[in-house]
Amino acid sequence: MQKQPSASHFTFDWMGALVLIGGMFAGTMLVAVLNTLSIFLFNRNFQYEDFYLIIANVAGFLTAIFAFDHLIVRPQTGQKLNFNVSAASFSTYLLVFPMMFGMMLIAEFISSKIPTTGAFFGPSYEFFTELMAQMTKDEATLIVLAVIMAPLFEEIIFRGIILKGLINKGMRPLIAILLSSLAFGIVHGNPWQFAGAVLLGSVLGLVYYKTKTLLLPILLHAFNNFCSALLIFYADTESFAETFKISEYLLLAAGVSLFGFTYYLFSKKFSTPDSEPNQL
Repeated sequence: MQKQPSASHFTFDWMGALVLIGGMFAGTMLVAVLNTLSIFLFNRNFQYEDFYLIIANVAGFLTAIFAFDHLIVRPQTGQKLNFNVSAASFSTYLLVFPMMFGMMLIAEFISSKIPTTGAFFGPSYEFFTELMAQMTKDEATLIVLAVIMAPLFEEIIFRGIILKGLINKGMRPLIAILLSSLAFGIVHGNPWQFAGAVLLGSVLGLVYYKTKTLLLPILLHAFNNFCSALLIFYADTESFAETFKISEYLLLAAGVSLFGFTYYLFSKKFSTPDSEPNQL
């Protein structure tokens, strides 16, 4: 039997999903329309400028969050959308960052086993690598997009809205974490990032559910993306195994050991009593 959500807690369902998608579409389309007007009025096309991608992303995320706040949260609760971003104890940071890094190594191994050649995967991988190459030409743009904007906005949407809303609706936390992580993987749009996004999203969801603060998932997400950016800048790859010339199986063993140990300690520290309500 599902628990009834408190009147002060919003919930997430298919209508909320449509609002987020519609808001994202409206924001990005607004930027596209303004760029089209610029072409006709001033003969300036900003589409291929680095800042255009930043502005389009900001507009899409902000309108999605704004739409969800005004069309879902306020009608349901009578309150505006807000998030707990309080700092955690120092010992918590000492647990969650190694736990995240361990899962990063596991995710790299699993993603590396997805084929990159063949009739189905070959063209998709070629398109994906070309797209990533375009995004990583300018280091400053990559840092802004991947290390600042993506962790902030994606954690607000996938953990702060979707995961929180599903749990508040009465869904079992484990199922809610998995569903929000699957959605997180799907929006990355390719199988190589999908696997890693689902695994890492599960860690981010677990940390958010247990600690009740969105600050930790944001910082962990930024940590993951910052590591990837460093590897791209200095080794032209996102692979730890390739960068440090280490066996991928050795890295997998290290990842499993590190994640398993820190997850055990984290679970002990944040054990949830059965009587505690499953709400965020």
